[in-house]
Amino acid sequence: MNDGSKKAALSYDHGISNEPLTGETLGNYFNELVAQRRDADALISVQQNIRLSYKQLQERVNLCASGFLRLGVEHGDRIGIWSTNNAEWIVTQLAAAKVGAILVNINPGYRTSELEYALSQSGVKLLVVIPKHRTSDYLAMLEELAPTFFITGDKSPSAKLPNLENIVVIGAHGKLPGRLLSFDQVTAMGSELAPTVLAEREAKLQFDDPVNIQYTSGTTGLPKGVTLSHHNLLNNALLAARAMNLGPTSRFCVPMPFYHCGGMISSALATLSVGGAVIVPSPFYDDTAVLQAVQAEKCTHISGVPTMFIGELEHPEFNSFDVTTLRGGFMAGAPCPVQLMRNVASRMKMEEIVILYGLTEASPLMTATTSNDSLEIRATTVGRVIPGIELKIVDAHTGEVVPRGVQGEICSRGHGVMLGYWNNPQATADAIDKNGWLHSGDLGVMNAEGFINITGRKKDMIIRGGENIYPREIEEVLHEHTSIAQAQVFGIPDARLGEDVAAWIMLKQNEVLSQEEVREWLKERVAYFKVPKHVKLVTEFPMTVTGKCQKFVMRDLMTKELGLETVQVQTA
Repeated sequence: MNDGSKKAALSYDHGISNEPLTGETLGNYFNELVAQRRDADALISVQQNIRLSYKQLQERVNLCASGFLRLGVEHGDRIGIWSTNNAEWIVTQLAAAKVGAILVNINPGYRTSELEYALSQSGVKLLVVIPKHRTSDYLAMLEELAPTFFITGDKSPSAKLPNLENIVVIGAHGKLPGRLLSFDQVTAMGSELAPTVLAEREAKLQFDDPVNIQYTSGTTGLPKGVTLSHHNLLNNALLAARAMNLGPTSRFCVPMPFYHCGGMISSALATLSVGGAVIVPSPFYDDTAVLQAVQAEKCTHISGVPTMFIGELEHPEFNSFDVTTLRGGFMAGAPCPVQLMRNVASRMKMEEIVILYGLTEASPLMTATTSNDSLEIRATTVGRVIPGIELKIVDAHTGEVVPRGVQGEICSRGHGVMLGYWNNPQATADAIDKNGWLHSGDLGVMNAEGFINITGRKKDMIIRGGENIYPREIEEVLHEHTSIAQAQVFGIPDARLGEDVAAWIMLKQNEVLSQEEVREWLKERVAYFKVPKHVKLVTEFPMTVTGKCQKFVMRDLMTKELGLETVQVQTA
């Protein structure tokens, strides 16, 4: 066997393309797009009744960016956004990029303690927020953390959030308390600043500057701030667009949340990167709103996790909606049932739908199927490595590249790899090795043609409907309960969500606690999607001879107990 054939037999591949990567900042790239697409639709927020052309979007972005400058935002400062999907989210993202700030995405499901950690760990200076979301009163939570902001005349900093200087409220009606500002006030302030000031700031920026922090749950129990650059986001967005055949005529309906990379980068930014139109159907996922938006706005593409597509297909009035303008989009973020992929392609007319795979630390895309791949390939693999990225599969113990067809840990290297975890050098070193390889923690197999199958996870992360959940984080909260001696959290199969959360709990001696009491207690302390659907009170855990809990045994026992053995999913 010659050296070339040896290499071909190993699980290593690299993506190639005739098109080079772009070396621009988000702001400069967007300005160039506006010059080409001035009057074309850029952003339509259906429930807000907002329709913006590229020129109109640029005007709003520049006013917002100038407002940020007037509020003292410096290059490298962090701007947090705690909001559901709306037009202001996109405006804030682009405005932050233009002033050289780092946008910190805050999960809308966060409770007070989770919010405090994200804001303090990243050192957010200015926070953009909506007043409330469903049953969560955001301003009440902020008043708990930063009460001085809500008192007229009190300009003292928050003891818990000393870096925070401004709170900006989206959609505020009437007078706001204390020194809170409305989003409209900030843009009005921007109109008073000479355009040259913003242009001077933009000219100082580099494409390798950090521009985004996204928090991902950590195995240590504390979320880690994945820090991404202009280069990371823009090139990943362009390559996602290429995988889906997006172009200037694309009209992309985005039901995925903007705070997550699937909605922000692979959907919205991918569409804007090629001059298409981003359609925001509703603040949060609603199957009726999605189908109405597709029909009214003649959408060509949709993104989503499997549970979203299931909801759309199972809508009682699905057949009454006109979805004939649809061509494609992507499914990602959770294990994808193979039959669902086929149903979406046929019933929703999305013959070009693709699977995207990656992780936040990779910006997020590492592999993709394309619309040129057969439906069988798209339904059963996560595709091949994207252009400009190297991918290898290694033995999880030795670190050596395994032969094709052999399972190992998926690693990637290239333009998508994050700058690191914000203010966490040890975690960064644990994730990115000395040779620049990002270790995903996912297990997979590469076939002879380079297509990847995900076979499991090195860590015990749960992917519930697109949300990454690390059991350790929930376990640490459960261990704070005075009646609980020990808790083990793990994922079990779910036909709609891919996986859902389950917990086995041992109580302290003579303590009494019901499953529902456990769930209700957790609802006040963690985001709703982290609350276990299934809670089992036990007197012992299955253990190894060395005293380690065997979560796979718990998972198997509970799967059988709940009759879920027949739930078959294709991980994507």
